[in-house]
Amino acid sequence: MPAVSIVIPMKNESENVAFLLDEIAQACAALDSHEVIVVDDGSTDDTAGRVRDRMATDPALRLVRHAASAGQSAAVHSGVLAARAPIICTLDGDGQNPPADLPKLWGPFMADATGHLGLVAGQRVGRQDTASKRWASRLANALRARILRDGTRDTGCGLKGFRRDAFLALPYFDHMHRYLPALFRRDGWEVALVDVSHRERHAGRSNYNNLQRALVGLHDLVGVAWLIKRRKKARASEETGDVD
Repeated sequence: MPAVSIVIPMKNESENVAFLLDEIAQACAALDSHEVIVVDDGSTDDTAGRVRDRMATDPALRLVRHAASAGQSAAVHSGVLAARAPIICTLDGDGQNPPADLPKLWGPFMADATGHLGLVAGQRVGRQDTASKRWASRLANALRARILRDGTRDTGCGLKGFRRDAFLALPYFDHMHRYLPALFRRDGWEVALVDVSHRERHAGRSNYNNLQRALVGLHDLVGVAWLIKRRKKARASEETGDVD
């Protein structure tokens, strides 16, 4: 069983496949074992073909495909379902999340002796996006923080690490990837925040615009607030051991 599964949602990112996988391989070199799962979210370009070419020489690489685009949260969820490791790390498929920051995600889990840590969430420093995208993100994050009080300034960062079992126990809904700190805390898990770097897109263009994000964001925010208000009061754990 691999120690860590790296899950990458991709849609029409054929020009970024080789570049990103090379950097991920370098970042994971210190791990005893790992796997990389690319989830092709209904791409109309040669993203899947580029991944298959790499699979011929990389036994750690796997490909999961959606016949039609289902969105980033669905792609992450499909990748986690397919993953074999207990710890999952995610990053965006456009190259803006540097894979060199991946050890910041799995490192805290390796050092966690309590078993209480559920999520390590990256927070971008020095974002390399357009001014309009930065302002839209800032406003959305401010509104989210005011309503959910989730303790993080940047939930849109693709760099996240989490326990696979804890993630799959969360209520699934579209766009849930933007609310993971609030959802993990809702279920009683500890959340760690780490600063990560950010860079310009390596190639291609974004598949989403600010209006799309805003329209779905308001609806989701109300739903997540409802889920938190009706959260479970405690998280159960099973005791094991022989009885004398």
